Amino acid sequence: MKESRRAVLTDDELLAGLATGSDDALNQLYRRYFPMVLHFITTNNGNEDDAKDIYQETIVIVYEKAQSGSLELHCQLKTYLYSVSRRLWLKQLAQRNRYMVRDIEAPVADDFAGQQLDSDLTEHEERDRQFDLMADSLDRLGEPCRTLLDDFYIQHLSMQAITDKFGYTNTDNAKTQKYKCLMRLKRLFFSEYKPT
Repeated sequence: MKESRRAVLTDDELLAGLATGSDDALNQLYRRYFPMVLHFITTNNGNEDDAKDIYQETIVIVYEKAQSGSLELHCQLKTYLYSVSRRLWLKQLAQRNRYMVRDIEAPVADDFAGQQLDSDLTEHEERDRQFDLMADSLDRLGEPCRTLLDDFYIQHLSMQAITDKFGYTNTDNAKTQKYKCLMRLKRLFFSEYKPT
């Protein structure tokens, strides 16, 4: 049985496919560009698992940008992926205090692409910091507020279901309690959060 040949997608098609969740686009991104990242990381104090983690984080960054429509490439997609992966790996090495990097032959991004990449990574890191801080604030919030907010915002339970679960007398009381919990969470978050 002859295997059907898949069309090789262009950079624009890969980004459009990634934004829509295309398995073919994701598979091609891994098949075409992961080996380049794997080689860089394994020649610079890393292993295959490190490379997989870094490339996964790179794909998440590109996916978020592609989905929001804010990714404007001024270089080849290969260059952008390499640059994001490289910067993420260098940051991780610096955190490990093993900053001994030898650059392999790498696609060189122009200055504008480098500035765009810096901006993208900064946004991604800031969002990660906010998520971590929100998780910490939720932990400090305590019960029953944590469960009430989780039930409403994450589990999408109705106010009637929350009223029944927590034993409130009516949905207006449940809404009032949800509001108080939300305000308390905001206070906890913003007592720690300082924009960078």
